[in-house]
Amino acid sequence: MKAIRTLFFLALLAPFTAISQVRDLPDFTELVEKQGPAVVNISTMSERRAGGSPQVPGIDPNDPFYEFFRRFIPRQPGPGQGPTPREFESRSLGSGFIISPDGYMLTNAHVVNNADEITVKLNDKREFRARVIGADTRTDLAVLKIDATDLPTVRFGDPSKLKVGEWVLAIGSPFGFDNTVTAGIVSAKGRSLPQENFVPFIQTDVAINPGNSGGPLFNMRGEVVGINSQIYSRTGGFMGLSFAIPIDVAMDIQKQLRTVGRVQRGRIGVVIQEVSRELAESFGLPKPAGALVNSVEKGGPAQKAGVEVGDIITKFDGRSVSSSSDLPRMVGGTKPGAKVPMELWRRGGTRDISVVVGELPEDRVASHIPTRAKPAEQPANRLGFVVHDLTPEQRKEHKVNHGVVVDDVRPTVRADVRAGDVIVAVTSRGQTTELKSAEQFNKLLGQIERNTTITLHLRRGESNLFVTIRGETPRG
Repeated sequence: MKAIRTLFFLALLAPFTAISQVRDLPDFTELVEKQGPAVVNISTMSERRAGGSPQVPGIDPNDPFYEFFRRFIPRQPGPGQGPTPREFESRSLGSGFIISPDGYMLTNAHVVNNADEITVKLNDKREFRARVIGADTRTDLAVLKIDATDLPTVRFGDPSKLKVGEWVLAIGSPFGFDNTVTAGIVSAKGRSLPQENFVPFIQTDVAINPGNSGGPLFNMRGEVVGINSQIYSRTGGFMGLSFAIPIDVAMDIQKQLRTVGRVQRGRIGVVIQEVSRELAESFGLPKPAGALVNSVEKGGPAQKAGVEVGDIITKFDGRSVSSSSDLPRMVGGTKPGAKVPMELWRRGGTRDISVVVGELPEDRVASHIPTRAKPAEQPANRLGFVVHDLTPEQRKEHKVNHGVVVDDVRPTVRADVRAGDVIVAVTSRGQTTELKSAEQFNKLLGQIERNTTITLHLRRGESNLFVTIRGETPRG
């Protein structure tokens, strides 16, 4: 009977428990009322000129359908006539938010790129013409200014205090729908995205769509913690993966844009790659961490400091480099000209050096990597490669003094090695051996125990990289 009474009591209590859980859900109404007025809608107009006149034969220019055909039929020059310049307009929509009462505001650079005219619409329906104070494409940030006073502004939070699973909220203009509010949680922090080396993105599942770009991401205290910038999508619309620029990064950028008109970033002149577990094992590193140097710029800051290809940068300016993506942010955020300490892992031990940070130049286009024809079938070595000694011409072409050229790679090889690559060295159990000939290489492979992880130092085109592979005989 006692068990029955307990079950009866729990059944009576269940509806009240459900009500309590509903009451524990966040209420965003007060946040939106207080912070919404500082969020703006941004529209842009760009003018371009196209030659030719519309082919609308037989239609009087005064006919209502003439305008329809003029706008939608491709323009081509008439008989015996050259191109006739005409003006067109293209509009884009985005979001932004006010950071000072005198009209400074933040948005994404891609919202205002190539715009000839920018219009900002406030929450109270007032519209202003805006001008770009500065833009930084590397972080996708832009500072705008309108001529107004006593404007509502946002409050700033600390992104470092955000916790995964914490509620966050976005306000913006997706697809042009002003003052749209969406909410979700922080999915991850410090995300690295392809081609985005200077921003540790905040990942959320807040519904973000075209038009939300440049809008604020709030925490539950009504503080801006990020700027909604990108989504991951296979359809062009929201799929649950949204990325925001941390507000501390944005505020540092806007400060530089407003004071000096551009963003200064540090550089040390190295090309790096991630340290996998296999690479760490091959280089004798206790755990996979740091940034593996696969190229050092000749005459650059790193070379002057003594950095070598094959070094693993484990600390920069006293901060641990947990992942290779950490290093560009650390270096980029360092003032050019500063002398900072750096810790390296080299040949099984740590070394401390100092590097004078240079200034990052404009982006350069990667060089084209030519392909090679596959030679006739030859016996492969233990790893499944066919290699030959470097000729004097190949040494000059690849800008190397030693190494062996890969002629062929058997289909059984599971490593990113390609015909045309030059293997300049091999690292195993923390020991690195420079390769002088194909005979030396094949003999060295015969001395390596089966299932030992080895690292190949490759020269591919104008780039250096490291590839790990097990020292076992491939199976055909």
